[in-house]
Amino acid sequence: MLDHALSIARQAALEAGAAIAGFYQDEYTVRDKGEDNPVTDADLAADKILEAKIRGAFPDHGWLSEETVDTPERLEKSHVWIIDPLDGTREFTQGIPEFVVSVGLVIDGRAVLGVLYNPIKKQLFAGIVGQGATLNGEPISVTAHPELKGSKVVCSRTEMKKGWFDDYMDVLTPVPVGSVAYKFGLVAAGEAESTFTPRPRNEWDICAGVAIVEAAGGRCSDRTGAPYVFNRPDPLVNGVAVSNGHVHGAILEIMKR
Repeated sequence: MLDHALSIARQAALEAGAAIAGFYQDEYTVRDKGEDNPVTDADLAADKILEAKIRGAFPDHGWLSEETVDTPERLEKSHVWIIDPLDGTREFTQGIPEFVVSVGLVIDGRAVLGVLYNPIKKQLFAGIVGQGATLNGEPISVTAHPELKGSKVVCSRTEMKKGWFDDYMDVLTPVPVGSVAYKFGLVAAGEAESTFTPRPRNEWDICAGVAIVEAAGGRCSDRTGAPYVFNRPDPLVNGVAVSNGHVHGAILEIMKR
């Protein structure tokens, strides 16, 4: 079942990504959902494609998408798709190619399958927990780097500008990257040892990425070190800690400070 689900998720993400690419650096409408939270025609077009493809294939599954009105019926479902049609909308509007389509499947509260697709860089990250992860069909895994010293963290530009990493520059290298979900993909592919933030995020920002990082041998938790439980009534999660496993304790300590 999971192999079939992954195939559908891949196809849907590629099609949604193609629609987003069509809007990229072109005329599109930007609306604002709230403070620092733009939504574009590209988000909405991608959401329609994903819903048609995935809900069409799995009509009995639950659905939670950033761009679809939420309903409580998903809470009664064991299988729930958690979607961000365009994670990194701000980067998209600024012409920075660091955004992804994010498609995750949760079974009984646990992220088990994920697909992330960057349609500009043509990067398709995919994974099933316990079966491994791939980038464009080639196997990937987290790094074996054993400690915080000498490690890379993919972080938000805003947090870097605020100086959040200034006290740790002697031990780690911060690399600013746009989309939250895209950062997960880069950790899974061994491009960095970690990504973390004490700030709350939504389930749709992280669900697919959690599955892919864990499929690639990494570890994901909230800021306290607790594993994520998905498909809750309130989709806001308590921070993000994602790593190759070896540096996890160290990044949790940084966030405590």
